[in-house]
Amino acid sequence: MERLTRIVPPPAGRQPRDWPEVEARLGSALPEDFKDLVDTYGGGVFDGTVWILEPDCADSDHDLPAMKEERAEVPARLWEIGPEPRPEQLEADGAGLLPFAYVEGTGAYLYWLTGEDVRPEDWTVLANAGRGPEWEHHPVSGTRFVLSVLTGEIHSDVLGDLPVDDHTFDPNDEILGG
Repeated sequence: MERLTRIVPPPAGRQPRDWPEVEARLGSALPEDFKDLVDTYGGGVFDGTVWILEPDCADSDHDLPAMKEERAEVPARLWEIGPEPRPEQLEADGAGLLPFAYVEGTGAYLYWLTGEDVRPEDWTVLANAGRGPEWEHHPVSGTRFVLSVLTGEIHSDVLGDLPVDDHTFDPNDEILGG
C-alpha cells in the first residue's frame, strides 16, 4: 500500500468500512491488503482501466457483494455448457473464485483464487478475459497485482493497455455521483 499511495495519491476523506459486517454478508473473510486498499481509496478506477469493487456501492455493477453473486453464476454457466475450459487452478478441492475488480470496457474480471484451507492473505489472482476463454494465473495478492500491472512489473494480456505514464485514481463517488 505504501508504494501504491506514492505513485497514485489517494483521494481525501475516505472512511474505514465495517469489515466484520461486510465479511459476514459475503460469508468470507477478505485479505487485509484489500481492506486497506478500499479504506484508503474506496472503490473506483486506477489508470482508467482497473476498477476496484467495493462493498455498499449504490451501483450494483461496482458493489463487491452484488458482483460476488453475479460472477459466481457466469463462469459456472459457461463451463457447464462448454466449450470453455475451467482453469486448472480451480480443479483443487475447495477452490473457488471471488471477484475484486474488473477491467473497464472489456468484460474482463480479476478474481481471487480462494480455497477452503487457504488464508485470504494467501489468495492469488486469476484474470479472465471475459469475452473469451483466456485465464491468467498470477501468484500474487490482489493489491500486489494492481500495483504491479500499474508499474509494469507484471504484464497481463487481459490488461493490455497498462502500464501508462501518468497514474490516476478516480473514485466511484465522483464518477457515479454518490
